[in-house]
Amino acid sequence: MSTTQIVYVVAKTLPEAWERSLVVLRETGVIIDTEYNEKSIDAPAVIIVEEPFAEPRIHLKGIVAGSLKGLLDYVDEVVKGIHDYLVEKVGYTYHERLFSYRLPDNTVVNQIVRVVEKLRKVPYTRRAQAITWQPWKDLETEHPPCLQRMWFRVVNGKLVMHTHMRSNDALKAAYMNMYAFTELQKYVAQQLGVEVGRYIHIADSYHVYERDWKWFKTFVEHIESGESKKRWRTTEEYMKMVQATERKTQSI
Repeated sequence: MSTTQIVYVVAKTLPEAWERSLVVLRETGVIIDTEYNEKSIDAPAVIIVEEPFAEPRIHLKGIVAGSLKGLLDYVDEVVKGIHDYLVEKVGYTYHERLFSYRLPDNTVVNQIVRVVEKLRKVPYTRRAQAITWQPWKDLETEHPPCLQRMWFRVVNGKLVMHTHMRSNDALKAAYMNMYAFTELQKYVAQQLGVEVGRYIHIADSYHVYERDWKWFKTFVEHIESGESKKRWRTTEEYMKMVQATERKTQSI
């Protein structure tokens, strides 16, 4: 990995940032083995979204969830914990680790509440963070959390957030991750009564699996030609699409 160049992207919106990150990954990533018996193209990544709630905010190609509404369900999973009841079966959810972090002695810490409390007292603190990693569990489990840490600070009256991932599927997960995490950023900002500032997405391994390379190559070509922008939507446009799909489903 010594010759790997970092994927470094600065963009105004989420769709633009995600697309640019894929182009740079295609250009600079290295081929490396994985623990899933296939190779991946891989590089560290730093993706800076200057205005995460600027429109258009939706990239239809990034919604890899089985349905259009799947993006909204994922947000509810991260921000509201709608799947926390599955923790015993699946091992963790991001919401459970962030809002109900359980220590070995069964003490439960709501890290997001503590972050808000800390920032209310000291908006410029460097100590407002929430983690997911539980070494007594995650060092041995087959599927540990990809999200590791979220760091928050109020800068010039706006809440900035840095998200750190140990591993991130650039093609099939990164956009939905960034979208949902910025919704959590907005939730914390609302608790503080401040605006949302920049979002920084950091991944130690930003990758695309070998099984997806053909799709990856084609999509990057569409990005470079400008064809992919046809998949960008404003939030309002997206919500209308979801509602239309729901009505159609209910009428069947």
